Amino acid sequence: MKNWIVGALALGATAGAAQAADEVTLQLKWVTQAQFAGYYVAQDKGYYKDEDLDVTIKAGGPDIAPEQVIAAGGADVITTWMAAALAARERGVPLVNIAQPFKKGGLQLTCLKSAGIEKPEDLAGHTLGVWFYGNEYPFYAWMAHLGLKTDGAGPDGVTVVKQAFSVDPLIQGQADCISTMTYNEYGQVLDAGYKPEDLTVFNYLDMGFGMLEDGLYVKEDDLKDPKFDDKMVRFVRASMKGWKYAEAHPDEAAQIVLDNDETGAQTLEHQEYMMKEVAKLTEGSDGALDPADYEQTVKTLLSAVSEDNPAITKEPEGAWTHEITDKALK
Repeated sequence: MKNWIVGALALGATAGAAQAADEVTLQLKWVTQAQFAGYYVAQDKGYYKDEDLDVTIKAGGPDIAPEQVIAAGGADVITTWMAAALAARERGVPLVNIAQPFKKGGLQLTCLKSAGIEKPEDLAGHTLGVWFYGNEYPFYAWMAHLGLKTDGAGPDGVTVVKQAFSVDPLIQGQADCISTMTYNEYGQVLDAGYKPEDLTVFNYLDMGFGMLEDGLYVKEDDLKDPKFDDKMVRFVRASMKGWKYAEAHPDEAAQIVLDNDETGAQTLEHQEYMMKEVAKLTEGSDGALDPADYEQTVKTLLSAVSEDNPAITKEPEGAWTHEITDKALK
């Protein structure tokens, strides 16, 4: 009887320990792809489990705004671009950047050399495909800097086409330049038969109008809870371990992403390409946000002009913290 009681107590303790894992819900900015490989790798390799976390990763999509999801209580932490996060903060959703896995930005304008575009000044008089919903800010800031009007083509202006998240406008001859990500649509342009030497690429970061891309954001009030704070420290530590593993093992990471794609829309070949390009953007990041990169993002947003989706109108305060990464890196 005594042995049975001891065994029962041991089983109960084990069950209690299993139930003790802290739950975390992560809402991604976009669909399951290598853009988020670090989180899927951390899940697959047990890094979250090692930190006593039970993490649910929710894929995003064209109809999902992470800022709205977390505001409604549907997630504890989200991945999003800083432009969207700062805009949401100014509009009453107090988001705070707690980690910045992406050190570099992948947003760029890809143009046809055959259209006579080889330098920024050549853009005048051309039709350009631009992504909106917060992705247009670097473009408008850059155009303002160049002195190019965006209300129609001409010697001092360009025609803006609201581009869907595809490369069709370039391939179908509807635009001379389109928005692309280094790790996604640029590869699709190459797959369509174009060669790098056929293209002129303007990376917004290189132009001085870059924005911080995929960062981790939580609600400011949540950080006041020591338990939540501790949970995010462990989450960030495990996530960055996942990112570093993905960088070092891109092909394996691509397969892990593919294994988590419930839609069946992704291919291993494209995820391998994407992972290798994404690794260039996360390389050198330990998760801590660089204040200089933050300042460039804010400067870009304040100089952007977009009537359809206005950028921030004032300098943000309290929009990021090193508190979580400082503890996670110890």
